[in-house]
Amino acid sequence: MNKEISTLGALKESGYTSQSIKAELRSNLIQNIKNKKQSFTGIHGYDQTVIPQLERAILSQHNINLLGLRGQAKTRLARLMVQLLDEHIPVIEGSEINDDPLAPISAFGKDLIKNLGDDTPITWLHRENRFFEKLATPDVTISDLIGDIDPIKAASLKLNYSDERVIHYGMIPRANRSIFVINELPDLQARIQVALFNILEEGDVQIRGFQLRMPLDLQFVFTANPEDYTNRGSIVTPLKDRIGSQILTHYPKTLEIAKTITAQEAKNQENRTCKIHIPQLAKDLVEQISFEARKSEYVDNKSGISARMSITAYENLLSTAEHRCMISGSKETSIRFVDVLGMIPAITGKIELVYEGEQEGASFVAETLIGNAVKTLFLKYFPEIKNLTKEGEVDTYDGILHWFFEETSFELMDDGSEIEYNKALNRIEPLDQLIKDNIQNINSLDTPFMKELILWALVEYKKLNKQRIEKGYAFKDQYGSFLSNL
Repeated sequence: MNKEISTLGALKESGYTSQSIKAELRSNLIQNIKNKKQSFTGIHGYDQTVIPQLERAILSQHNINLLGLRGQAKTRLARLMVQLLDEHIPVIEGSEINDDPLAPISAFGKDLIKNLGDDTPITWLHRENRFFEKLATPDVTISDLIGDIDPIKAASLKLNYSDERVIHYGMIPRANRSIFVINELPDLQARIQVALFNILEEGDVQIRGFQLRMPLDLQFVFTANPEDYTNRGSIVTPLKDRIGSQILTHYPKTLEIAKTITAQEAKNQENRTCKIHIPQLAKDLVEQISFEARKSEYVDNKSGISARMSITAYENLLSTAEHRCMISGSKETSIRFVDVLGMIPAITGKIELVYEGEQEGASFVAETLIGNAVKTLFLKYFPEIKNLTKEGEVDTYDGILHWFFEETSFELMDDGSEIEYNKALNRIEPLDQLIKDNIQNINSLDTPFMKELILWALVEYKKLNKQRIEKGYAFKDQYGSFLSNL
């Protein structure tokens, strides 16, 4: 439409026709589908699950409830629905509730058209201003969402309380012709949910006994966590009945999808004070930690492990390497396993522990998750480590273990230069042979991190001993370490 149109008469002459927001979303989605255009860009892992269900709900012109654990892009999906709205729509200038010039619903809009007719001024509302969001908390009131009688307005205009013009509109009426999102719906008090289902079904707005027939035009999107249904609240049955589609969200199902999300969302990946090489294995490890947390006996899986854990852990991983670079004065470095430990603050802040986890402590649980992730990734590249071997049988890892048996100690220093770090790892010649036998075409820059993965995995499988020293880690033969302590 021509945004130069500024009066109701000119709008009528242009041939503009009004449609509800649900019809608007539907028609624009149909065009996207026909043109093979993605409607929900930047969302990964939902192409065959959530997005088709969401598109069908929009085609059905339903109000929608996105049900899932934290960090599953529920709010982002709702915000992306804005892109399915028309770029601009006309509204009566000065209207508090975005009155449609061709079908006003407020007393203000009706009176203005009655007095000015085709000269009624109109303005154009951009779709970015047609998104409203409210987090449901116990202190949310009917006045906040729907409105209240304003005694000051009544006194200044000398109006009776029964006059519609004394109403101060809440967030929902002000969101007329917009998308309105209520996050964590079960936390909303039951009496307020009752007020909502009346709006959803009948369009009635009741304020302090003042019944007002106001057919609000809204696309409601609710979000909820399954745990909240039993722990903190619930959705009242009449409201649930009036929500057209309930769509279940989920976490990424593969490491590749998870890595794509993290790479997209992580901050300051490029703007670093030194050049940081990030092995693919290190990226896999970041994501695998989240996968391990979601099945850990120490973690409350009902609360969910947000994708934000991987994102913030990845940011910490890079910052730890950068911090090490700045201290040493290096211009470039590669991710090391000591940098992985820099992710622990991001992990402990994102997991909810069960009783057993609380007893062990958050740091212990984080280190356990890292260890489990190391074991999982190790088995993707190398044969399983056997606890016992038959007489005369040669084990894949005998060469490495024999090397450590002959060496009194092997140390990796936290602040060692790249040359010192690589030189130390290159001393363990059996590591090179193990990698050569099991991995083809490995990037030479990734090799040091792969070598460390092997050492840490052997520690997790109780084949080597690892000890924290003043400025690094010392790896020793398991039995040699035991005998030296006797």
